[in-house]
Amino acid sequence: MSVDPEKLNVPRPELFDFHGVPMVHYFTDNWENVQNFEARPDDILIATYPKAGTTWVSYILDLLYFGQTSPERQTSIPIYERVPFLDLFVPDVFSGKDLADNLPTTPRLIKTHFPVQFVPKSFWEQNCRIIYVARNGKDNMVSFFHFDTMNSIEPEAGSWSSYFQRFLKGNMLYGSWYDHVNGWWKKKQTYPKLHYMFYEDLSEDTGREIDKLCSFLGLSISPELKKKVLSGVQFDNMKKNQMANYSTLSVMDMKISPFMRKGKVGDWKNHFTVAQNEAFDEDYKEKMKDPTLHFRNEI
Repeated sequence: MSVDPEKLNVPRPELFDFHGVPMVHYFTDNWENVQNFEARPDDILIATYPKAGTTWVSYILDLLYFGQTSPERQTSIPIYERVPFLDLFVPDVFSGKDLADNLPTTPRLIKTHFPVQFVPKSFWEQNCRIIYVARNGKDNMVSFFHFDTMNSIEPEAGSWSSYFQRFLKGNMLYGSWYDHVNGWWKKKQTYPKLHYMFYEDLSEDTGREIDKLCSFLGLSISPELKKKVLSGVQFDNMKKNQMANYSTLSVMDMKISPFMRKGKVGDWKNHFTVAQNEAFDEDYKEKMKDPTLHFRNEI
């Protein structure tokens, strides 16, 4: 897929309310087809709020399953084709649902940014394994801001201070960060095949988190493969890897900001003013109602 914004020749999309969640048309235009997606029991769905480590975990899974059996995939097929983005639809250019339908792999690895209530029902009916990755709200906001400055199929980012306010209000593509992370956390209590991961844990000890993933997936891997995965998914290696860094995708202007920018925990400190940090902490106390869901803003 190569989407040329000039060919799209359209302004940045506007947010609108869609079943109670702010969305843009690129992620709702194919709604009925996406909702009718036919999941298979061995499909693996990777779910995240945008900019919470989706590509990182997608690449880990792709290497775990196919790093040894199909090494040519790693050098010839970009990650967004190996792990299709189910939600996205750009007419005559890209349909995540069609890509997912036609994936030749077993299992099929599929990604979504949907809040839990938007996930096509067949994933639940088929009892699919689902991996949710959550990232602390401060870093998530900063990463999303930089992403929105350079991605022509997202709404305009505007100034950092106005973006900060929008994030707190939940007036973001895919809705409120709080609703997203809490909705999926709650689902975990009733759906045993959901593995809930934290970006900060993955940063702190990638090997440990890969072991947990393997345990959840029922995979037993050799020390050699684990070493290969650990090396491949290091941030600096992924950032240089054209098949993983989205540099082949023209809807994104990497001159404004790279798709893979820093990948650090705590980068929010370079963006938040003291007043913004206090405002965020107040907002967090008010909205993060579940005492069992804990985030770390630094490691």
